[in-house]
Amino acid sequence: MIILPRRCLLLIGFLVATFNFQVQAQVITAGPDSVVVRPPEAKAPIYQISKWSEPGKAALMSAIVPGLGQAYNKSYWKIPLIYAGGAALGYYLHYNHQQYLRFRKAYELRTDGLDSTVDRYATIYKQPETLSKGRDTYRRWRDYTFLYSALFYGIYVSEAYVYAHLKDFDISDELSMRVQPDLLPSPNNKVVPALTLSFNLKK
Repeated sequence: MIILPRRCLLLIGFLVATFNFQVQAQVITAGPDSVVVRPPEAKAPIYQISKWSEPGKAALMSAIVPGLGQAYNKSYWKIPLIYAGGAALGYYLHYNHQQYLRFRKAYELRTDGLDSTVDRYATIYKQPETLSKGRDTYRRWRDYTFLYSALFYGIYVSEAYVYAHLKDFDISDELSMRVQPDLLPSPNNKVVPALTLSFNLKK
């Protein structure tokens, strides 16, 4: 006869009880008072893009390739606007960064205390403080351009997402709201000018 330690007996009892609980939780009994316990539905993994919603696909495409989400929504006319805006922001980002580097280098040469070093703005700006202000100004403009670029990125990704939600929304001529001047009768048999608001709902 094998005598098991008390700890082993407790562990075996715990495992048996857990297994029995899991089995009982999945049993479906027949009868008028039976309760069906359904396991939770497994969610689709995030990498299964084919199971994403249409707005999610459009936003992801636009986030990866600028304008691809708009093409997915068949809003082709927006693609040139996105690339034109991106090109303009890219140009100003490059220009401001280059100017910042030039003014920073010129300020370092102007203030190094050596007569043999001459900066590129020696004949234009006489005071070192002017170079310092130019350096700080272009650095600030460069940082703003970074911020505008991030904002622009978020705008066209959000636009692809929102338009995918609304592209099936009915905006036909049968749905309209009209505000027009009118004359309304008053209790003393006179008419008074007024504005009327009318809705034309789809049949």
